[in-house]
Amino acid sequence: MTTADMSASTDSTIDENPIEVRISLDMVKRGLYVTPIVIAVAAMPWGGPGALSAAFALGLVFVNFLLAAALVSGAAKISTALVMAATLFGYLIRLGLILVAFLLVRDASWISRPALGATIIVSHIGLLVWELKYVAISLAHAGLKPARPSK
Repeated sequence: MTTADMSASTDSTIDENPIEVRISLDMVKRGLYVTPIVIAVAAMPWGGPGALSAAFALGLVFVNFLLAAALVSGAAKISTALVMAATLFGYLIRLGLILVAFLLVRDASWISRPALGATIIVSHIGLLVWELKYVAISLAHAGLKPARPSK
């Protein structure tokens, strides 16, 4: 296999299944599993506004993860310098978007600020830590760990 062939096969793999997109989709999938639990837990101390705030916060978290993946995978197609810029400035932009979303709903009657803040913080950290179990830290299988063969 020539260098050009290896480059072409690598480029097509990156275009079809960007690692960061697969990981973000996996985190969102796991987040959807626990969404009813998180909403129910937020409803206990804060009632209906807590439940609605938790649902809104989880939506923000899921969009944040997907937007991060889209920025990095799009930048990866262009250059490594752009990946670094997209990572740094994308982080700042995404934090700004969360702030704007909060400012838009902060005085709404259906919002519970403690539930919103707690859900944003705990779900970000919780999903990232949970995903550590499923990510392969290896160049041989970058991204999600390969599925175990069934017995």
